[in-house]
Amino acid sequence: MRIALLGGSFNPPHVGHLMAAHYVRATQGVDEVWFMPTFRHPFGKASVPFEHRVRMCELLGEDTSGWLKTSRVESEVGKDGRTVDTLDFLQARYPEHHFSLIIGSDILKDLPHWKDFERIHRLARVVVLYRAGYPAEGTVGPPLAEVSSTEIRERLARGEPPVELVPAPVLAYAREHHLYAP
Repeated sequence: MRIALLGGSFNPPHVGHLMAAHYVRATQGVDEVWFMPTFRHPFGKASVPFEHRVRMCELLGEDTSGWLKTSRVESEVGKDGRTVDTLDFLQARYPEHHFSLIIGSDILKDLPHWKDFERIHRLARVVVLYRAGYPAEGTVGPPLAEVSSTEIRERLARGEPPVELVPAPVLAYAREHHLYAP
């Protein structure tokens, strides 16, 4: 099984995440894409509780015929949220799987702060998607949607529903649980 891992805060998940998953599945020779919400963000970013972010990711993938899944692995690793630790854990649990790690070109500047990035390259094929506004050498694909979870949270806090940026089931869940309202 060939699995592409798309990690992040998913605070909240949005159409940019969904478009990235569809693009990777369509072009990168993978069987499944797994969203991996961070349990404990390694750089200390604040977010709504893990279980809410997991549920919103599950809702994002409901109409994908099963190829888009949400993994709770970050809550099982038991460390400080470093990608290399998660990949070690996944390799041990699923030795028969081949993993790809999907990252956006917007985080390339952060890679020097990642723990053991060279080992990450040995554990998984790293695919860098071209995120709009962040051109970089070696990225794949056309520029993906310029969507920001920060902007979405700010709009929700102002009472401006971002219906063009967040799929309806995710937005309904966030509203029902008062996740980003003031």
